[in-house]
Amino acid sequence: MEQATPQSSAESAPQPARRGEPVAVPLDNRQFLVGLGRAFAGALIFTLPMLMTMEMWWLGFYMQPLRIALLLVLTLPILVALSRFGGFRRTADLAGDVADALVAIVVAAVAAAATLSIFGVVGPQMSLSEAIGKLVLQIPSGALGAMLARSQLGGQSQDRSEEPVSYAGELFLMGVGALFLSFNVAPTEEMVLIAYKMTVWQELTLLAATLLLMHALVYAVNFRGGTPDAHMAGALLKFTIPGYAIVLLVSLTVLWLFGRLDGLSTEEGLSAGIVLAFPGGVGAALARLIL
Repeated sequence: MEQATPQSSAESAPQPARRGEPVAVPLDNRQFLVGLGRAFAGALIFTLPMLMTMEMWWLGFYMQPLRIALLLVLTLPILVALSRFGGFRRTADLAGDVADALVAIVVAAVAAAATLSIFGVVGPQMSLSEAIGKLVLQIPSGALGAMLARSQLGGQSQDRSEEPVSYAGELFLMGVGALFLSFNVAPTEEMVLIAYKMTVWQELTLLAATLLLMHALVYAVNFRGGTPDAHMAGALLKFTIPGYAIVLLVSLTVLWLFGRLDGLSTEEGLSAGIVLAFPGGVGAALARLIL
C-alpha cells in the first residue's frame, strides 16, 4: 500500500478560510430542526402576551392596512440584521440571514394562526380581511421571538454572541432591546392614559429616572462596542444618551403604527413616548443580556 506523503496529506487537508472570507456553515438537518423548534418556542414565548390581549384583536380589525404593511416592511430588515447577532441557527452570508428572516416570519405566522384559532379569536365565521389583519399584527413580535430563540433558549450555536460587535451594532441591539420590552405594551390604551394623568414635572422625573436607570445598567452590563470606557461619563456620552434617543424614536414609531398617537397633540404624543420609553429604555440597556 502506498503511504500518503506529508505533502499530499497537507494538500488534501481542508484549508482555513482567509481573513474576511465568509465561513461555510454545513447544513445539518437535525441542527436545523432543533433550531426550528427553538424558533417556534421563541415565537410563542415572546408573542403570547399579545396573542391574549384584546387590543391586538381589535387593532387587526380597524388598523389602517398601510400601517400594517409598513410594520411588515420594517420588520424584515430588522430580522435580517438581527440574524448576524442572534439568529436561531448560524449563517454564513447575507443570503442565509435573509432566509432565516423569512423562516422566522413563516414560523411566527403559523404559531399565531394556530394559537388564535385555538383561542377562538380567528375562525371561519369572520371575514378574510379581519382574520389576516389579526394574524399579520402578531407576526413582527413572533418573528422577533423566533430570531432571538438562540440567545433566549441557549444551545451550542451561541458562540457567535462572543464575537466583537461594532459601536453601530451595539446601538442597533439597543434599539432591538427597546422593541423587546415595549412592543408588548405599546398597543394598550394605558400608555396614553398614563401620559394623560402625569404632570409635566412627573414626565420630566420619569425621563430622568429612565436615563439614570439606563446609565446604571449600561455601565453594569459593560457594552463591548469599541474600546471599553474607564469612567461612567464615557458610557453616558457613548451609550446612554444616544441609546435613549433611539429608544424614544422607537417608542414614538411603534405608538404611531398602532394608532395611539392619532388625535393627540405634539405634547401629548411626546408624553406617551416618554412613558413607553421607560420599559423600552430598560430593554435597550439590557440588550446585551436579552440578546
